Amino acid sequence: MNFYKKLIPNKNVRFKLLSMLRFVPDKPMIRFQYRMKLGRKLNLKDPQRYMDKLQWMKLYYRDPLMQKCADKYSVKDYVRSKGLGHILNEEYAVFQTPEEIDLDKLPDSFVLKLTNGSGTNLFCTDKSKLDLPKVIEEFRHFYIQSGSSAGREWVYRGHKPVIIAEKVLHDPISFTGTPRDYKIFCFGGKAQFIICVDGRKTDKYCHVVYDTQWNKQDVRIEDPFRDVDYERPEGLEDMVRMAETLAGEFPAVRVDFYHIEGQIIFGEMTFFPWSGYMKFRPDEFDFRLGKYFVLPPRNH
Repeated sequence: MNFYKKLIPNKNVRFKLLSMLRFVPDKPMIRFQYRMKLGRKLNLKDPQRYMDKLQWMKLYYRDPLMQKCADKYSVKDYVRSKGLGHILNEEYAVFQTPEEIDLDKLPDSFVLKLTNGSGTNLFCTDKSKLDLPKVIEEFRHFYIQSGSSAGREWVYRGHKPVIIAEKVLHDPISFTGTPRDYKIFCFGGKAQFIICVDGRKTDKYCHVVYDTQWNKQDVRIEDPFRDVDYERPEGLEDMVRMAETLAGEFPAVRVDFYHIEGQIIFGEMTFFPWSGYMKFRPDEFDFRLGKYFVLPPRNH
């Protein structure tokens, strides 16, 4: 994927180009993106790689529950239905459109999230310094971006997004104050691997891969690499158990949590991590994940 980003380094330019190509049907577009980002041919006839199986799921499988759980607002009802409402982050307000954002309804610090977006969170530590017209304009752009489905991920289509305001999470053990993110990869309702993410938006940003017993794996993800090893979180077993509870109805899903001072907080559920365009080192890990991923019968 680095080649693709080097070729078109500006994220907004990449998005505009993809938006211009919305008329191209999903299958040829996904094949094109896969070749551009990963430098190889996509195998849809007999997929063995995790990345290939994710693309197969985009094209040939539909489950309305996946669409519900991909949305950061409607997923909360699903989490509650599984008896896990206590792990949801504190919610301050819900705004149907960018123009409805009302700072008077919010505390001094908060985070605004577009419920079907990626990279569309806005963190505020002091609302008195916030430029509201600029925020509204930025979320208008997010709305357009989310509707284009640049990655051709059907779970984000046809579901009206809203903007939710939630509590900003702070983790005292993280060197950035931003909580570590525990991303649990589940297949057929069974957790298999965890990626611990730390140092977001810093030069020490990194991913570290572990198994569910917190044994570090010799796997690098195509991000700036740092050879670090994090302590086993106290709530590991509980997070794995909760992830499996939430993942039980799906062929494959990534369930994200935060663990802050003994409290587990739900993050999100993701059905197409990295939009299905990621290179692992070693490459064998792609096949290793693919073995856990049993594709469902085609229904689309």
